[in-house]
Formats: sequence, structure tokens, C-alpha cells
Amino acid sequence: MTQLAVAIDLGTSGFRAQCINISSGEILSTAITTNHPLPGSNIIDHLHFALEYGIETAHNIFIDAVNRLITELCVDTKNIVRLVVCGNPTQLSLFHGTEIKDLAFAGSRKFESMQIEIPDRDAIIIPAESITNLNLLNCDVIIPPSICHHVGADALAMIIQTSMLDKEETSISIDFGTNAEIALFHKGKIITASAAAGPALEGQEISCGVLAIPGAIADVEYSKPYFKLTLLDNDLMPVEGSLVDMSGKSQPVNSNFPKPIGITSTGTIAAMYKAIETGLISLPRICTADKRLHFGNNISFTEEDLAEAGKAIGAIRAGYLTLCKAAGISVEDIHTIYMSGAAGTYVDAKKALQVGMIPPSVKKTYQVGNTSLAMACRLAKNPNDLEFMSSLASKLRDTHYIFASSDIFKKIFILELSYWTEGMPLSMYRNFLKKYSFPALPNADGNPEIIRTVKRDIDDLGLFGLKTIPNIGRIVKRNFDQCTICNVCIDVCPTNALSILSESGSISIILNEALCRGVSCKKCEYACSIKIMTLDSFFKIHFDDKTSEEEI
Repeated sequence: MTQLAVAIDLGTSGFRAQCINISSGEILSTAITTNHPLPGSNIIDHLHFALEYGIETAHNIFIDAVNRLITELCVDTKNIVRLVVCGNPTQLSLFHGTEIKDLAFAGSRKFESMQIEIPDRDAIIIPAESITNLNLLNCDVIIPPSICHHVGADALAMIIQTSMLDKEETSISIDFGTNAEIALFHKGKIITASAAAGPALEGQEISCGVLAIPGAIADVEYSKPYFKLTLLDNDLMPVEGSLVDMSGKSQPVNSNFPKPIGITSTGTIAAMYKAIETGLISLPRICTADKRLHFGNNISFTEEDLAEAGKAIGAIRAGYLTLCKAAGISVEDIHTIYMSGAAGTYVDAKKALQVGMIPPSVKKTYQVGNTSLAMACRLAKNPNDLEFMSSLASKLRDTHYIFASSDIFKKIFILELSYWTEGMPLSMYRNFLKKYSFPALPNADGNPEIIRTVKRDIDDLGLFGLKTIPNIGRIVKRNFDQCTICNVCIDVCPTNALSILSESGSISIILNEALCRGVSCKKCEYACSIKIMTLDSFFKIHFDDKTSEEEI
């Protein structure tokens, strides 16, 4: 029997998995989801759902998605003897089905009043049978350690996989995702932190945003008088797309090129930079007739999208400025950056530097791919590395910086909001930094050396290639016989998560939970004139009371 291992990155915006031949180390297959299975687009939404509707419910949705992901790897599950998961503490806790209240609330007083006990999040190896509903037998499940209760194994993976600690230079590593893990290394000491950048840097909370999946716009270049698109193909490699007029005055040129299905975060960054450079954006406004940038195939970018992306970039810039202050260094001291995650891999580093995503004085930029999945694959091949991970996590706990309780971070982030959403000039921003004695923000160098250590965020798709999985979450049907079929709830849903089915005199509303933004949205509820539409009616169900898309 060929022994197999499965490695999974439990990301905040979606899951990515690979199957590995243990004896040869060969990657056999890769499967990714286009969404996270839980309603919501960020960690807070996922925590809210789990606390409101039960950890058991959230856990079961997680495991159902993991089972589907493993099935789509197209290997015999009887041969799987090892499963490794990597991610932030929220995702790992919901996978494991353990306590999450310490992740949802902050402060020792709150913990004491609510009698919250912080669970042990050290590395563990447990039998698959101990994970409720996981469809694996005779298999070990490896869950790597967190650095602290809210900074997880994915941040640890970023530090290890970049080898940033092995070099005698001041460097920074950033995972450009929803939780934006940041690690600053200076004179043998490392400071870690996590900035709540939000999902815009993973293509979410953007009206036409998607993850890094086939058909996504990954880059935009100016080719006067048009803009040239770059898309991701079926192997997640960049390919040439159409010429478009982002002002919307004319239709795309070269229509024989593949049509985009949405815009991923790297395409967003590129479009923003090029639109600012060419005058189509004057912060905080889009200077076109309809206040949108246009990419063809009904794909556009709104002023609301601009604000969301700006907040995400702002959180990261506020993060590295804050860590520079904590380390007692200037921004100019950082000469090397390691960019991980899909956004860090596909983004044009020079454009990222110009919009403020990376420190403006960096001389070398390493784009290193999905380090969380890479670390999971590494552990799948060699579980003994878990001991090294645990040792490093223990050392890093004393130097972790918490942005949520930092007045420095809060002040800088307010400046970022003023810059991105109110149009405050960058010169005024810099004056405020000087007034507060914060690190200065120099002009961007604009020409760093770019070293791509991988050709895509998942470097090796394996012998059998990539499988992309839409509709990874529950698709739930509920009867609403009082519904007037006004379709307002359908129209206001920003993610097209709802549909209506009328048959045999009965009216049902169908919800795709993976597309739903959850309790932080509820636009469908607010829009219902007769107030019968509630998300509770979908979410408060037993796990086995669900309807698959095929059955609908």
C-alpha cells in the first residue's frame, strides 16, 4: 500500500489542500475552494457565527468542507495515514472543535468576568477518529502550534519557510491576507504581530472580487490609451488578457482573449496604482462618469471597493510602521521583504511598493508563495519538524506585539483612514507622523530587486493537477410561504448568495452559506418589507438538515 498524506491550509477566505506520496515526497494532486465554508468574510464573522450558532455547528461545517476537499484530491482515502492542517488559531480551533471565546474577546478583565480559560494551543498529534465526522480512519492528524492565542501556525510557517532568521539583515515578512501576519527581524530579535487587514487583500469585500482562481484578473498595465489585463489560467499561471478602457467609454479590445470572472487582490492593487498614476483615481474618488473602473465582462471596481482596499493597505502600512517604532528602527533600515500568500506572490512588487503595501526603502523583494500550505506539506513529509516548530513558537511568545491594544497603531491607522477615505494629502500624513515622533515614511524607491522563489502561490500542483471547488459550504433551502416573491432580498445581496424557488404552491428561499457575508451584513433581512426573511432561519439548523445544490 502506498502511504499518503494530506496537507491543508485552512485560510480565512478559502481552503487549499495537497496530497503527497510519503515515501517519494511527490505531490500528487491539489484542490482549492473558491470560498470559505462558513458565512462571513473575515475572522470576526466566523467567530460570531460559531458563538451565535454553536461551535459544534461551525465545526461540522468545517469538517464537511474538509471531507469534500479530500475527496476532490482523487486518491483512495484508505491510503491516507497522515493529515496536517495549518492556519490561524480561529481556523484551527474550529477544525478541532475547541474553545474560541478567548479569540473573540480581549482583555484579562473580560476573560475573568466571562470565566474564559485560554486553551492550550501547542502542537498536537491526534487520531483522526477523535475529530468528529472526519471521514478518515487509521490516520494521524497533526495540528502545529500557535505563537500565542491569536497568532497561529500560519505566521510561524511564514517565518520558517522564508528562512528569514538565518540571515544577518533587517528584514520583514508579511502574509498578505485577511489576518496579515507580520514579522520584523532586526539584530537577532524578531517581533511578530497580526493586522486585521480584512478580506480585500484576498479578493473579498470587493464587489467583483475573487480569490486567486482561474479567470481572475491578477495584474493591470497601462498600454496607452488602454489598460492591459493579466489573468490566471487553469494552472494558476499568469496569461495575457484583453485591452480595456477602465474609464468605461469603450468596449474591451482583443475580445478573443479569455474573459475575466472577477478581480483578485493583486489585480486590485495594480488597477488602483495605474488609475492613480493616470488620473482615473484622485483619492478618495474614482474620476469616471459612473465612479467605477471597468474591466469588461461586467467586471468593475467601485468607490466602495477603493475604500475597502485602502483600509487593507492602510492596516498593513500602519502595522510595519508600528513595529519599526517598537523595534527602535527607521523604515529605511528595512532592506528586505518576504511576501507570502497569493497576494504576495502574484502582485507586482513595484506597484505594491508605490501604494504603500511594503516599506518604501526595500532593496530586495522575495515572493515566496503560500507558506502555510508549504509548511503543512513539509510536516506531512517529516512530522519530526513539529518539535522545531514548537520550540520556535515558545521563543516568539515573549516578543509578540498586539496591535489591538497599541495606541501607536491606532493613531497611525486613523491617519491611513484619513488618507484613503478622506483624501488627506500624503504630505500632511507625514507631518502627523513627525508630530507624534513616529517613524518617518520616505518616498518609495520604486526599483527593488524582485526574486520570485515560486512560479505561483502553490508552486507544484502535482501529478494530477488542480481541482477548483465552488460551493464548498452548505446550500440550505427553507420554506417561506408568506413570501411575496418581490425579489428585494435577492437584489440587495452583495454576493448573490440567495435564490427563490416556487414549486407546487410552495415558496422556498435557498441560501449558499459560503457566499453569504453572515451576521455582519443582513441586508436581506433589512430589505424584507414583511420581515419574514431572517438568517437565523437558515443558520439555526441541525447539520444533517441540509440540501445539496444537486438536490435543488
